[in-house]
Amino acid sequence: MYSSRKKSQEDVPMEMTSVWICSNEECNGWMRDNFSFSNEPTCPQCKSAMVKGEKKIAVLANTSPVQSK
Repeated sequence: MYSSRKKSQEDVPMEMTSVWICSNEECNGWMRDNFSFSNEPTCPQCKSAMVKGEKKIAVLANTSPVQSK
């Protein structure tokens, strides 16, 4: 009989989410739109401009009481 110590991974719900994506092709930076502090953020990694886009990522609620939007 086989038993594993690893916990079984539960299915994480995924959905299309609005994100900011770095415009620099050499940078992989992105952030969720509802986690940004600016209406037009700059990339925290390379300081380039960011453009709006969408990614299919895990559902995550922003419970921060401070949202500038």
